[in-house]
Amino acid sequence: MTETTDAGETGDPKRYHHGNLVEALIAATVEIIAERGVEHVSVREAAKRAGVSPGAPFRHFRSKAALLTAVAEQAMDRLTAAVAEAQAAADGADPLAAVEAIGQGYLQWAIANPTHFQIISSRKLIDFEASDSLRSQNEAIRQRMAALLTEAKRQGQLAPESDVDLLVLAPRAFVYGLARMAIDGHFPEWHPAEPPALAVRRALRLFISRIAGLPRS
Repeated sequence: MTETTDAGETGDPKRYHHGNLVEALIAATVEIIAERGVEHVSVREAAKRAGVSPGAPFRHFRSKAALLTAVAEQAMDRLTAAVAEAQAAADGADPLAAVEAIGQGYLQWAIANPTHFQIISSRKLIDFEASDSLRSQNEAIRQRMAALLTEAKRQGQLAPESDVDLLVLAPRAFVYGLARMAIDGHFPEWHPAEPPALAVRRALRLFISRIAGLPRS
């Protein structure tokens, strides 16, 4: 739906152009976070950056949390697309390769989009439970991982006694930790031998190979 400005809206037309106000406010919010930090975000500041009147955004976002939740929803859409693209390139007959692809897609996206990753990964900044899209897309990835790991167990890639629920949690925690370390700048102290973008990929491959207990090229 195309938004139009209220009669009282003013500001720099270079930013808004009578286009989609929600998208303009989300883009402005991402810019503020990247430049000044999330603590400087407010609905009014996003309005100023987008070039609309202070009251215009409140038709859509009644609070900072609502605005940041919209940023998180945009991030989740893009993360889901990145994960799907990575899975599409994986060996469809190898469920562990698909699990690894989910992690690799997640890592590549997170490192390339640190501002979006910061918002989507902090439950304190957003209203996760109030967002149907965040909950459904997050659950879809979790269920996909559970199905792949269940199939890997059926094929004998995992030990018969493997707890699939824990195996869903472990890779998720591992890739989240790698992404967080890379974005927060920890790699010079912990792994200076190669660039973070390469190190995280190699570390995940090692992790998946140890879950399987099998050599992986």
